[in-house]
Amino acid sequence: QATLSNFKEKHALLKQLGLDEHLLIHFNQKFSQLEASEFIQKILLDRLNIKHCLIGDDFRFGNERKGDFNLLKSLSKKHGFSVEDTKSILCNKDRASSSKIRDFLKNGKMDLAAQMLGRDFSISGKIIHGEKKGRSINFPTINIPIRRKISPVLGVFAVEVLLDEKIHQGICNIGSRPTVGGVKILLEVFLFNFSQEVYGHHAKVVFKNKLREEVKFDSFEALKQQIEKDEQTAKNYFNA
Repeated sequence: QATLSNFKEKHALLKQLGLDEHLLIHFNQKFSQLEASEFIQKILLDRLNIKHCLIGDDFRFGNERKGDFNLLKSLSKKHGFSVEDTKSILCNKDRASSSKIRDFLKNGKMDLAAQMLGRDFSISGKIIHGEKKGRSINFPTINIPIRRKISPVLGVFAVEVLLDEKIHQGICNIGSRPTVGGVKILLEVFLFNFSQEVYGHHAKVVFKNKLREEVKFDSFEALKQQIEKDEQTAKNYFNA
């Protein structure tokens, strides 16, 4: 299934929240076979010397997902640590969950996804060289590879891009680019009133509004005409 953020994005978000340390444990076959009680003893107690544990109310851990809040609670007094669950968070009467957010994003409901995420959905990455076909129709793009097996969003969007500490407005296409015979999923962004060379720079693309689905056009001219319409639609959205 599609991931809402990759590791680097997760790390950046946690850092913004003031997290002091972020520990990543490589999930392999051996680790997956740890019994829940072993995980508590070997990881939480022996390695981390845990004093307080905060988890989601539906969190599961250990072999066959046998570990849960109740197991942690039952062992907490014995080992001298406390446990707290976050309780389910409701947003417009829906339980906030990654599955629900993915559903909103898939269906272009960017505002509802943002409400549940607590922020606008975004994708970050380093700008790479593309095929430069956009330049031939006067729509040069910055290109960002998608470091996900499955993208949670596909189509054409009005976006804001944080680049070199400045925010730029534009439109993006995220998809396989069928008009030019593309195969890999790529994020292409056309920025309004922008002509700088920014290869190798880091950009954060914030998805504001879905304009349409990705379409295969019969010619580059037809594609150009549609992008012109997309540009105007996006500008109307930003100026509303």
